[in-house]
Amino acid sequence: MTAVRSIKNRLLASLSPVDFAELASDLHPVALPKKQIVYDVGSPLDQIYFIEDGLASVLTMMEDGSSSEVGMVGPEGLIGVSALLGGKTSAQHIVIQLPGTAFRIPAATCKAVFDNNPRVRAVLLRFVEDLLNLSAQTAACNRLHQVEQRTARWLLMSSDRTDSQVLRLTQEFLAAMLGVRRSGISEAAAELQRSGLIRYRRGEITIVDRAGLERTACECYDLDRRRVERLLSC
Repeated sequence: MTAVRSIKNRLLASLSPVDFAELASDLHPVALPKKQIVYDVGSPLDQIYFIEDGLASVLTMMEDGSSSEVGMVGPEGLIGVSALLGGKTSAQHIVIQLPGTAFRIPAATCKAVFDNNPRVRAVLLRFVEDLLNLSAQTAACNRLHQVEQRTARWLLMSSDRTDSQVLRLTQEFLAAMLGVRRSGISEAAAELQRSGLIRYRRGEITIVDRAGLERTACECYDLDRRRVERLLSC
């Protein structure tokens, strides 16, 4: 198993060596290819993934197949959090939007440590709180803010979690994340590009003027940035 000092996942890295050792032998590195479905609605929650690189989207799906993102997870967190709270099957559709790697651990093993070690539990519950707050903020954002503001917010949040100004994704995928028509995303991306904030080419968006993009984003971005900073500073 990799030494603690080389771990990129912020939750694992924040554990003491003694606490980390309770999980270490059961953590196995795995690749997370783009568009991989980690969990579909109704899938057994049998594994937990501590993301090292990349980005996953937590989506709520409707009967007609439409979707909207209600959560975003990068190296600050984990996938499969409901299993720690006693969940047996996934209520959301979780897909990798930007490829990367993770450490996978059987959910039952992780939950046993979570239940029996209060220090590990405290660390992981910080992320649970963050994810709940993000979901609530996203619901309000989708209802109250314009597509251009929401697009800017989403790009900034993704950049923060991946530590990159280049995001390899399509407008179609971004539209699915935000729960809007592709035409709406195309208009928003075109306006952001005309303003010199981003550069877009097929399958890749580059943030050119981060400060300007932050000014364009709705207030929800600053709230998310501060939540993640508090999570990482604990």
